[in-house]
Amino acid sequence: MRKILVFSVSILFLVVLGACNKDVNPEDRLSQYIEYWNKEDFDKMYRLLSTEAKEAISKEDFVARYEKVYKDLDITDLEITYKKDEEKEINKDEKTIDLPFSAKMNSAAGEIKFTHEATLVKEEAEDEENWFIDWDTTYIFPELGPKDKISYQTVPAQRGEIVDRTGDILAFNGTIYQIGVVPQQMGDQADKTIEELAKLLNMSADQVKKTIEADWVQPEHFVPIKRVSPDNQSLLEKLFALPGVLKQDVQGRVYPAGEAAAHLIGNVATVTADDLEKNKDKGYSNNDVIGKRGLESVFEEKLKGTNGVTIGINKEDGSEVTIAEKPVENGDNVQLTIDLTLQEDLYKQLDGKQGTAAAIDPVTGETLALVSSPSFDPNEATLGYTGAKLEELENDKNQPFLNRFQHTYAPGSVIKPITGAVGLKEGTLNPNDAMDIKGLKWGKGESWGTYKVTRVSDPGKPVDFDLAMMISDNIYFAQAALNLGNDKFTAGLKDFGFEEDIPFDFPIENSQIGELGTEILLADSGYGQGHVEMSVVHLATAYTAFINKGSIIKPILQLNDEKSQVWKENVISEDIAATVETAMKKVVNEPGGTARGARIDGYPLAGKTGTAELKLSADEEGQENGLFVAYNPENPKLLISMMIEGVEKQGGSKIVIDKVTDTFKANKDRFQ
Repeated sequence: MRKILVFSVSILFLVVLGACNKDVNPEDRLSQYIEYWNKEDFDKMYRLLSTEAKEAISKEDFVARYEKVYKDLDITDLEITYKKDEEKEINKDEKTIDLPFSAKMNSAAGEIKFTHEATLVKEEAEDEENWFIDWDTTYIFPELGPKDKISYQTVPAQRGEIVDRTGDILAFNGTIYQIGVVPQQMGDQADKTIEELAKLLNMSADQVKKTIEADWVQPEHFVPIKRVSPDNQSLLEKLFALPGVLKQDVQGRVYPAGEAAAHLIGNVATVTADDLEKNKDKGYSNNDVIGKRGLESVFEEKLKGTNGVTIGINKEDGSEVTIAEKPVENGDNVQLTIDLTLQEDLYKQLDGKQGTAAAIDPVTGETLALVSSPSFDPNEATLGYTGAKLEELENDKNQPFLNRFQHTYAPGSVIKPITGAVGLKEGTLNPNDAMDIKGLKWGKGESWGTYKVTRVSDPGKPVDFDLAMMISDNIYFAQAALNLGNDKFTAGLKDFGFEEDIPFDFPIENSQIGELGTEILLADSGYGQGHVEMSVVHLATAYTAFINKGSIIKPILQLNDEKSQVWKENVISEDIAATVETAMKKVVNEPGGTARGARIDGYPLAGKTGTAELKLSADEEGQENGLFVAYNPENPKLLISMMIEGVEKQGGSKIVIDKVTDTFKANKDRFQ
């Protein structure tokens, strides 16, 4: 046993001795270093540096420098490679050796590639000899000297313009004023100037003072405070009258149509931390703007363009070396089908009332105007609201930030052409048959309890389809819905696009059928009450079926989109479309028609009025919304749908009829 033990110990000694005397290989050492590098394990990379390299840079600085460079330059897909030269023999007696390696990576400015030589030195470490990397700054980038600086320059992309169908500008990059102060020019009146300046800019004096007293401020330098519109001459005169208050011209987004197109065009604002997080892979920086509302947001990808980026090295001798460059790509312009003149006319017609309107070419599907009222100033929104101003707007009971053309509302009687068309299609309604309805109220019987459908007038005779449409007979269309039944009524509305996304660039809420669980709800829905809701965009779009031989035209918003695309083909027959249109002509042109006031000499209209009652029971008084949809059946180039809230004390739907009619009068020569 003793001899066996001695022999085993001897073998173990020889193995250990052999391991200690094994030749170390610089190629293996470099491969190990590169493995750490590809993993961005900078701590382990540092362990393999030579003594001289470690004396030149601490581990903390080494790790921090790599991390900062790779983060600042957005380095990804790092790939460092080294290929052994099988034909080259390593001289075991050499103390220094150069081995080539290649580097490839993506950056904010595109791909960076280089080849370089790593110098390895043989040194004693922990009682054994090994190879170590004789690192210097050229390993980061070959052009980077010890005292050189890496530069990162961004060239902002020009945001694309938004223009109307004729080229009139709706959003562009113009000049705005950066208001600021030169502290030493305020003299002895600094406190008074700060107070007056804060008041004029809707800021607190503390905000202004804090900005002026920031650490970086020099007394003789301009200190920016707030951006304002160059069009506000009254404000500018008061600002420039203050000692030390000056302005600088800067570029900013300008909206010439102002409030008239604010909900449609929207506005931009400087990106926030949330914006950067949501769009972290899309090339935004802290100084960029991003679409916050409307088409500025919808077309953000198209409008924003791509910033140019140059990564370079500023050499100690003052020269510059470019190591990667991505050219700037300006954003694309967007030309809309919108007619700015019509847009502004409709906005003026709404006159600050809570309401909305949509105008389309019912044959081509081109959207000519989309208006929401009341509105806000997109120029002010882009420059940035003060906290007090934002709170005032958000708490305004008229909700100026609410985009009403995007939302749905009870349609009231403007749904009757659709209900009638569905009944005619299903054969449950005959245009020549008259319903023998007497009085102003009707209920089906005991199952309805005390509930009754009410109509505005009793013509004193049986009511056929044309007369029912003319006088907007709620009872007739309630019975029409009941004759259809839930399934056919629901299917018919869905054929007209209810509960379906409208294929439209601007996101619009889906029109809803709602609950039809009882006969009362079904009857009420037939004349636009119940739970049924529509947007003015869908309302205008649905009416195109009566103009296009039964097919619904797809609404478009960009001028280069294909025109006259069919969204819903043959929803109804050509004969039914003609029948409904004939009835809507009588609404305007026949004595007793609810839109008799919409007649225009030499410019015929067809249309339908509506009043939607917003109340919980038939006995209470509540808000009423007025609606009107109209178009010229002989030359259908313009169709307008409008809704105004709270018309119960303004003459009901008459106020809407007047405003739509005035718009047609003002624009009839332009849409002949």
